[in-house]
Amino acid sequence: MVTKAEVVFEEQLFTLEAVEVHLGTPYARCIHKWGPQQVVLHLPLSQKGPFWKLESGAPQTLPQILQDPALKDSMLICPNLPWPSLTLKPQYEVQAIMHMRRTIVRIPSTLEVDVEDITASSQHIHFIKPMLLSEALAQGGPFPLLTEILEVPEGPPLFLSPWVGSLRKGQRLCIYGPSSAPWRLLASSKGRKVPRHFMVSAAYQGKLRRRPREFPTAYDLLGAFQPGRPLRVVATRDCEGAEENAEIASLAVGDRLEVLGSVQMLGEQGQDVDMLMCQRLSEQAAEDEAGTDEEVEEDQEQILLPLFLPGGFVEELNDGRRYSLADLMAQFSLPCEVKVVAKDPRQTDDPLVSFGALRLEEKITESFMMVGLDAQPGLCFEIPPQWLDLTVVEAEGQPGQPAEPLLVEELTDAFYYSLRKLPASKSQAPPPRPPKRQSLCEQKKTSSKESMVKQTPALCRLKANTMPDTSKDKSSLYSKIDTLVSKSLNPKVLPQDRGKRMKPKASSMPRKHCTSEREPTPNQDPFLDVDAHDYEELVENFQKTI
Repeated sequence: MVTKAEVVFEEQLFTLEAVEVHLGTPYARCIHKWGPQQVVLHLPLSQKGPFWKLESGAPQTLPQILQDPALKDSMLICPNLPWPSLTLKPQYEVQAIMHMRRTIVRIPSTLEVDVEDITASSQHIHFIKPMLLSEALAQGGPFPLLTEILEVPEGPPLFLSPWVGSLRKGQRLCIYGPSSAPWRLLASSKGRKVPRHFMVSAAYQGKLRRRPREFPTAYDLLGAFQPGRPLRVVATRDCEGAEENAEIASLAVGDRLEVLGSVQMLGEQGQDVDMLMCQRLSEQAAEDEAGTDEEVEEDQEQILLPLFLPGGFVEELNDGRRYSLADLMAQFSLPCEVKVVAKDPRQTDDPLVSFGALRLEEKITESFMMVGLDAQPGLCFEIPPQWLDLTVVEAEGQPGQPAEPLLVEELTDAFYYSLRKLPASKSQAPPPRPPKRQSLCEQKKTSSKESMVKQTPALCRLKANTMPDTSKDKSSLYSKIDTLVSKSLNPKVLPQDRGKRMKPKASSMPRKHCTSEREPTPNQDPFLDVDAHDYEELVENFQKTI
């Protein structure tokens, strides 16, 4: 609208204050706020709109306005917006499913796409929505569920069982729900060049007997030690102790030890070092404790072993009980070595019975799904969706009754080692690092220093004994010097003619007075300065005496 004052644009806001008459024509006096200025408008009452009344009230937020149906199609103002007029249009999202697509399709309302309604002509089309085994496990049912395999994950096989080859596209699979076994154990065979690896379910009902465990290092002994449960072992290798610390004892083959726990001692660099405290046992420790007090004290000898000690230990075991798998896990820690003495009566073929020894290594707590093949109703097995997540689709039909699942599955080497790297082992502390080996130059320096230390007392005694004593008989002195020179001095330093002149004088004395070493007197220090005298000085003293 064009007025004398200004042009009034569409959807501008103004306030009606009064009605005035000018020259016989009624006008509406309005105030229009344009920023900090106010403009007075005189609009004739005959002016056609349309005009909308602006409702006054408490300020409301945008979500409140959109949720209030009474404010629908109302004109609102917002002083914080710079525009005189603003139209809000909400956006929507349409969720739909597509044929042979697992995920839901989300179509925004702003997408410009042409659609056509084909409901009447597509009544015979059945939309197939695929799903993963992990999704079926998360949904929690309903079970049993008859499905058809659409896709098998790529990669090497996980199990060495015959049913692995049946998992292919088009195979009908019956899902009976999550497995009732809360955990499984990884087991490896022993005593063969190529070990075999198995996964044993907690529902396994075979009978097992414990076997002595082998520990390659003292750190493995500490990992197997449980407070309140005695752990006795026998050393299978000789181990040398530390010369600078008498508490770190040496071990010989056949030494019997009882593990007491871990302690800390001050290392060479002033830092605390973890050690394994053991009690050395005598041969009578296995029998009834009856003997003298000395034997009891010998049994109580405590020694320290570095955790990095590369020794060899075998558990001393006198346990002939037959355990179930659940009792074994409740009473003992892993790893544990056993032998299956009675197979599970529910299993027609138990491969664990054929091995002389099995090593139970780690517990697996991931969820498994119990499934079966529709073509083989008597076959039922368990699949881990975390590593074998099949893509299936619900099929028509009635699922059969579940059979007894396989409780022992042989694993491939690749899958076995991937299971051993699970995050459950990250909480375990890494084994201690052995001390850094000395280089060849450092070893030579150390050996030379040790040889000098060993030779120093002998040299000191030698120099102390070579000092001349004029208060005694000269003939005795000559005989001592002659014997000392012949044993200690280099023939090149002392001429041969001097030795010949000494022999007649030495023969006049009895042989019992001739000695090369004598004990030092109380006023004489046997450890004299090494650099204070040398062989040339001994020769000068000998010449002066002559």
